[in-house]
Amino acid sequence: MTNETQRDYQYLTIRRISAVATVLLFLVAACNAQTKYPDTPAGNQAKGLLDAFNTGDGAKYKEFLSKNYPERVQNADRDMGLREMTGGFELKQIEESTPTKIVLLVQERASDQMARLTVEVQAEGQHQITNFNARAVPRPANFALPHLSEGELITAVRTKLDEEAKADRFSGAALLAKNGKQVFAQAYGFADREKKISNQLKTRFRLGSMNKMFTAVATLQLVQAGKLDLKTPFGKYLPDYPNQDLASKVTIEQLLTHTGGTGDIFGPEFASHRLELKSLQDYVNLYGKRGGEFDPGSQWRYSNYGFLLLGVLIEKVSGQSYYDYVRDHIFKPAGMTGTASEPEDQAVSDRSVGYTKAGGNGLQPNTDTLPFRGTSAGGGYSTVEDLFRFATALQTHKLLDAQHTELLTTGKVDTGRGKYAFGIQDDVFNGTRCFGHGGGAPGMNGDLKICPGPGYVIVVLANMDPPAASRIADFVTNRLPTK
Repeated sequence: MTNETQRDYQYLTIRRISAVATVLLFLVAACNAQTKYPDTPAGNQAKGLLDAFNTGDGAKYKEFLSKNYPERVQNADRDMGLREMTGGFELKQIEESTPTKIVLLVQERASDQMARLTVEVQAEGQHQITNFNARAVPRPANFALPHLSEGELITAVRTKLDEEAKADRFSGAALLAKNGKQVFAQAYGFADREKKISNQLKTRFRLGSMNKMFTAVATLQLVQAGKLDLKTPFGKYLPDYPNQDLASKVTIEQLLTHTGGTGDIFGPEFASHRLELKSLQDYVNLYGKRGGEFDPGSQWRYSNYGFLLLGVLIEKVSGQSYYDYVRDHIFKPAGMTGTASEPEDQAVSDRSVGYTKAGGNGLQPNTDTLPFRGTSAGGGYSTVEDLFRFATALQTHKLLDAQHTELLTTGKVDTGRGKYAFGIQDDVFNGTRCFGHGGGAPGMNGDLKICPGPGYVIVVLANMDPPAASRIADFVTNRLPTK
């Protein structure tokens, strides 16, 4: 459904996009043994603010804000949710310091994510905070993480998952494979908290935007068969599309790379029609008259609607429903027996309940946020073992020939954080190239990373809000052996 690797705070640049509501990252860490805050108005205010945040004590935090940054008090409860999710932050480096401004490099305690934080204060009086800015940044070379041996990596991953599960920041399953063989696979937490049903490796988790990989493979299969042309506007295949101007300009390739300007499907209209949208055509009926957001090919902007249209194209050209096509041409050849997109009102064995904190009332089932059914843009379900089978089938050319597999997985558009290929993200983690896709929405998060150099596949699925799964996947890829 959404781009999975988003945080619950608003970094100005961060991966793929996603549909979980974001808030401004407001706070970072107390100093570590090597780095100290300078004894300046800005340094003292930054330290006090961050210390209050890191306690996780909402009353102490509000007390600090009331005195030093009163306009932020209204967001204090939301910030405490961020504190719970991240575990707080650690100061890594002072990058700039004057009496009224300080720039800090910080890291989440619960993940490898780093950010640059700027705090400015009044020059006189109580030196109240006047400006705050935060931006996610790639990990600088001087803070590069060590590459571990396979044995060390498995131990580190097991320890990390145990810690995250104990802190109730992870519930799901994780799998690590090397050269086609599983070397680690384990499930944590509950698939159904009310019934005390534990997650297992066979548990089916909702995928969010990870479905886009299946849609992209299906599209490339039809290209490989000569039934679709990447450079052709999609209107050639959908002559009855409501907005013919848009249909005559946006190519299939642009739909695959999120460069067509076709927009999203989530928002007030989706919320008011959520359970009425039962087929892919229903989405076209609702959104098909609107124009483009920008000139096709001029920029990159994540578009769930673009992948919805690809599903409509697959149906039109193949003569099958989208669901039947991916079942017959992707899931069956790959041996994926636990993957589908059956409607939410149908009983599906081993399908987990998703739990979200988005409503502000603690963990609650995400039932009221779910679409009627997953689509070609996302929302289906799978298991960690099925996604491993998908990765294997893709790499061994059971789904596409070598040429079209390369076309599918090679990055084409710079997103500001890696490159986007065709329904595939092509990134570099600590020097290691990995491709795949994540997904995230309230009560669901997942990530698949295929790292051909060292031969690893990482699959993590969670029935919790992002970044429950994505931070585990990043933790693994940042520490992979180099061979």
